[in-house]
Amino acid sequence: MPDGPAIDRRAFLRRALLGGVGGACLGGAFPGGALMADPAGRDLPRLAAIDWAMLETALALGLAPVAACELVRYREDAVRPPVPEGVVDLGLRGSPNFELLQLVQPGLILSSPWYAQIEPRLSAIAPVMSLAIYGTGESPWDRAVTALHALARRVGRPGTAEAVEAEAAARLWVLRNRLSAFSDRPLYLVEIGDARHFRAFGPDSMFGDVLARLGLENAWDRPTEYSFAAPLPLERLAERPEARIIALSGIPPVARAGLARSVLWHHLPAVAGGRLHLLDKVNPYGGLPSGLRFADLLGQVLTEWGTG
Repeated sequence: MPDGPAIDRRAFLRRALLGGVGGACLGGAFPGGALMADPAGRDLPRLAAIDWAMLETALALGLAPVAACELVRYREDAVRPPVPEGVVDLGLRGSPNFELLQLVQPGLILSSPWYAQIEPRLSAIAPVMSLAIYGTGESPWDRAVTALHALARRVGRPGTAEAVEAEAAARLWVLRNRLSAFSDRPLYLVEIGDARHFRAFGPDSMFGDVLARLGLENAWDRPTEYSFAAPLPLERLAERPEARIIALSGIPPVARAGLARSVLWHHLPAVAGGRLHLLDKVNPYGGLPSGLRFADLLGQVLTEWGTG
């Protein structure tokens, strides 16, 4: 979008927001320039996040972006870490509002290879930092840590990344010790799609990776595609009758109604044995914060219900 008088830029932005493109309250006009100052007085690049995992990574480092994508859905599905209310919503991750993105004047755009098709348009606005956390045969946790340090170096905060990583490792260690009593049974990590199908998260998912770091066994040890296998019929959950079932992000209302009438569901060994546990929403393709959120939620639900 060509540069124009400041009042025209603000008018365009106001029209975009009122039209539903951006969902955040701005609290005033954008300051000019591609840099922002941190508490220590150093200049940091103004960040815009297309990818949610990179958004989480920035927030974990204490960096609030000026703009990010799908914030209403992020706050519902990823939940943590929270995004400040003043962050501008750029719309869909795969097709953000490029005019709005240009108006917020980012100094650095955070993306991932999943959005490679729009990277040329992004890079025409500002430098793009594209990092992959999910890849075949590689640990999502390790790659999330790598992304954390890479971003920290880019903005001049390497010490912050070291502290965040150390705290994350300590939290996992505490949870591993707390959950050692639950290593007696494998766990299915699933999302229920409808009353007949689910998807299973394998060892190559963030959830499966964290599960292993907690010293717990994943009941789904078969190959997956993009970290999960789907759609799978419910009867597959009977293949490991001794297992617990961890239903991530709860069960959708429509599926819940169907499952209430399902003879198969009620006869699954884990369901019949009271070994079904529901977890609150967590981002399956997030960064280090999502991995920690999963670990915390799992620890809460298992210790609440006890072994069985």
